[in-house]
Amino acid sequence: MEPAIPDHLITARTRHPRVPADYEPPYPSFMARHGPSVKTLVMAYFGVQFRASDGAAAKGPLAAIAASFTAEDGPGHWDRAAYTDEQGFSNVISIAYWDHTASFERWFSTYGTAWSGDDTADARLGFFTEILKPSVERYETLFSAPDRAEGVAVIAEGMSGMVREHAYWGGMRDRIPLSQTDAMEPTGAPRIEEEGGLLRVIPHDNICLIRSGQDWTDTDPEERRMYLEEVEPVLKAGMDFLRDEGLSCGCFANRYMRVVDEAGRPVEKSFGMSWWKSLAQLERWSEFHPTHVAIFGAAMKYLSRLGPAAKLRLYHEVTVATADQQFFEYRNCHPKTGMLKAG
Repeated sequence: MEPAIPDHLITARTRHPRVPADYEPPYPSFMARHGPSVKTLVMAYFGVQFRASDGAAAKGPLAAIAASFTAEDGPGHWDRAAYTDEQGFSNVISIAYWDHTASFERWFSTYGTAWSGDDTADARLGFFTEILKPSVERYETLFSAPDRAEGVAVIAEGMSGMVREHAYWGGMRDRIPLSQTDAMEPTGAPRIEEEGGLLRVIPHDNICLIRSGQDWTDTDPEERRMYLEEVEPVLKAGMDFLRDEGLSCGCFANRYMRVVDEAGRPVEKSFGMSWWKSLAQLERWSEFHPTHVAIFGAAMKYLSRLGPAAKLRLYHEVTVATADQQFFEYRNCHPKTGMLKAG
């Protein structure tokens, strides 16, 4: 068993964790580990939005950004996911990760700025760019198994051994290194600035992003049936609540997405991606809201029946970013897109 916070990020605490040092979790979980030289990460979401009837028009931009990821200074990892939003629009998002901000800035100046900034883009399409550049003190990951990384963990040096700080309410916060000294409370409120047809969201400090994923690739037929019939519908109901009514509990926007390959074919992976006013409000929804209580209950029933034989893989990444570590731009998108709902 090892502590969630790696040695080089441990500091003298002014804030205490939720559990004592001799706490032992009831099942194993693991975290991504970056080398000590990694100081900042980049999580960049490049979305295209369209009516289903205009899907063919999105193929060119999607192919272009995929090609740009292979260029010099491109990301260490990227993946793609799709969903239909609350207004009935299709959205496909290419998600890219860097662990070297200078490389990202060089790539972005060449390829990324035009994604949402080009006012000559096809009017049938909406484009948005959502970027976080957190220091490593401001994020955490958690995986149910150590042998298949997802998201930002793919660019990490490796995985930890079994970590202590999980399987209790408050573990998410305790795994973020900054929580040793900082409550990470939000200050200010987001606002929208318009420049021509471009909308830019000016964010507040300590916004929170979670990407929480499910991978049923390796499940046998009976476990797959159990997950898709008994757990996934409950998960979807909670994700739909956050999408439609999340502002009532501090969630600015939620996307429940299906991972797709480059050809747009769905694979057996999904994730929820949510922007929250604060980590504290994400924690309150997770611990107390009936929709998440139902998700947690369905998952625990499922896992208790299967025990160690379960092949479903779960993971998440959680980031709390300062205002200057965030970037949001939208062009030709409907007003409920992403962080536009926050303004």
